[in-house]
Amino acid sequence: MSESFDLDQNWDAIVVGTGMGGATLGLALARAGRRVLFLEKGSAHPDLVGRYAEDDFPAPQAPQPAHRAILARAGRYADEIVDRSGPRTQRFVPFIGAGAGGSTALYGMALERFFPSDFAAQDHYRAPPGADLPLRWPVGYDELVPYYDKAEQLFRVRGTADPLRADGQREHLLPSPPLTPASKELYGFFEKRGLHPYRLPLACEFVDGCSGCQGYLCSRACKNDAGRICLEPALRDHGARLLDACDVVALEADAHRVTGVVCARGGRRFTVRAPIVVLAAGALETPRILLDSVSDSWPHGLANASGLVGKYLMRHHIDLYLIEPKLEGEFDNRQKELAFNDFYIVDGQKLGSVQSFGRLPPPATLAASVADDLRQGPLPWVAPLFKLAKPFVTPVLDGLVHRRMILAATLEDFPYADNRVEPARDDAQGARLAIEYRVRDADRSRIEAFRARMRQVLAGYRFKLIKQAENNQRIAHVCGTCRFGDDPARSVLDRNNRAHGLANLYVVDSSFFPSSGGTNPSLTIAANALRVADHLLAQA
Repeated sequence: MSESFDLDQNWDAIVVGTGMGGATLGLALARAGRRVLFLEKGSAHPDLVGRYAEDDFPAPQAPQPAHRAILARAGRYADEIVDRSGPRTQRFVPFIGAGAGGSTALYGMALERFFPSDFAAQDHYRAPPGADLPLRWPVGYDELVPYYDKAEQLFRVRGTADPLRADGQREHLLPSPPLTPASKELYGFFEKRGLHPYRLPLACEFVDGCSGCQGYLCSRACKNDAGRICLEPALRDHGARLLDACDVVALEADAHRVTGVVCARGGRRFTVRAPIVVLAAGALETPRILLDSVSDSWPHGLANASGLVGKYLMRHHIDLYLIEPKLEGEFDNRQKELAFNDFYIVDGQKLGSVQSFGRLPPPATLAASVADDLRQGPLPWVAPLFKLAKPFVTPVLDGLVHRRMILAATLEDFPYADNRVEPARDDAQGARLAIEYRVRDADRSRIEAFRARMRQVLAGYRFKLIKQAENNQRIAHVCGTCRFGDDPARSVLDRNNRAHGLANLYVVDSSFFPSSGGTNPSLTIAANALRVADHLLAQA
């Protein structure tokens, strides 16, 4: 996919990033006959498939820059992020994708729609003090519905419609396999509690031996990720080209247009050009590219006349519930199978969704993650004690991995201007990005309210709560750092995801979200990318 070709040919569009937004939009343009060049930071052919990258580490350890080569082979992002949120600076390598398909190569395949209320938030629920929650998105739910339909069909989504939604059964959804026994037990239990469970919509083929492949590359052509569904056909069938292992350093621009994309690859720096430039590098890297693109015309960073590039970072507050089923014998906990949204909005307060999580990572990986959390937490002296106790803890973790059904509770977080990402230019250890993200008291109260609801629902089961909502390293759903809106003073992009003040720059990753919703972002990214592609084709 990355064979040599003439970089100076007349491209119609350059797309930076091959994740859900970039690959989906790029395929739509290529299908229409446009000459598309994809630029991807990671590898076109990551080959560590069917297992976690951590399985190949020399010793159990949280990911570090020293593991760069292994992470790259697994389609993982390998650069360290500096977290400057608390009294002690922390450092971590985020669990996100870098390679063909971006983070979708790792995702758990849940493709959920946002609710209509997500597009007109303040008509439906209260925003905490200080949160800059928009009155409504510049694009409404009804405008996205046909693109949601197209995205679900494109990614071959299997599942059933949520009974709490008013948009019907969506006959184009493909059938899911039967519930596994443990999920069937939970499904019936939730129905008896008066909840409204349904089959979680998944972009999955469920081939024989399907193991869910959450967190690692699928080896069976079963996971319908952006690489398999969009990037590969764009390259194979529609003339698009891909340059992988390509780091976009900055964009060149005059006062009104992007004039070049500055790249670094294999020790060489060069510039590629096209009349349309699309950023889809993710809600961390896209603002980094813009803020590093400083010029006389854009002294504070490209597209940053509002001063909002990198601000309003959101990541979702996600907790895990490890439930011990009542059925006897072994059971399969690898699949994501069910969900319910009875707590999406409760008494005018926004909470979020509950859905199957799949299986936890292997015990050794979990233990390394716990040790790293302790090392960077408020009591770092506990970490050496945990290391001593690790031989006794590992069997317990093994039981949690293999003998629990896991639900993820995803709570919407809100946009605050001082939650942000920026280039870590002054970092002595050479980190690429820095974040600041603080959970407000009002949001802690919502987290506790969601936990209280879940304790009530799960009464009668033995379960463990793994609190991750306050953990800044859990950043897989990051969004909001280049929000779109109608007012250039309060947004970075317009309603068509074009940067204010620039005629030819678009952003189609989750950076554009002005609010985060209470469920998975991937389907909304894909639907919006198809909408923006239609806009670009109509403009042409």
